[in-house]
Amino acid sequence: MLEKLRERLQAHRPRRLGLRLPEAAVLMPLVDRPEPTLLFTRRAAHLNTHSGQVAFPGGKREAHDPDLLSTALRESEEEIALPPQRVELLGRLSEVVSLHGLRVTPFVGLIPPDLPLVADPTELDIIFEVPLALFLEDRRHHTDVIPVDGRPWYVPNYHVDGQVIWGLSAMMLVELLAEGFGQPIDLHREPPGPLCYFPDRLLRIQQHATT
Repeated sequence: MLEKLRERLQAHRPRRLGLRLPEAAVLMPLVDRPEPTLLFTRRAAHLNTHSGQVAFPGGKREAHDPDLLSTALRESEEEIALPPQRVELLGRLSEVVSLHGLRVTPFVGLIPPDLPLVADPTELDIIFEVPLALFLEDRRHHTDVIPVDGRPWYVPNYHVDGQVIWGLSAMMLVELLAEGFGQPIDLHREPPGPLCYFPDRLLRIQQHATT
């Protein structure tokens, strides 16, 4: 499964948005277990932005970062003590825009199981893993309908052991599932099941960025 994922991601041509926005990068760590898992973090409750939200490790690009992969690896080391040399890069996904106006680039990496990872308490509450099978089987709780550039995006919302995976992280997951595993999942096609509608916030961010 993971070898096929590597091949598919290496052949994938991720989308570049071309927006004049501050840059950020995240790492989507796949844990190389007999039944692979995806690693997530939950932002600390005391933070001013994204508090309590589930996310992949990552953050804003700093001036000394030579590239965005370096940003993702540096932030992962700072946030969860993940050594960069233990990450095997599998591929890069398309840029997405956060609600706070960041242009975020996701990188998919394979890491060994049972590393001594530690959450930075100034930024995170917990680190946890979710079986990849849960996403491959599309066991979503419901679908968030988020307007982006004048059209609805159908973003899955997953509830796992009290954690909620939604928003930007779920958008990244959809591309990983579709491009990396060939799953029939699409942000632009209405799925069956309950829908939750969001206001037109992302559209305003993109309009501001291009003016």
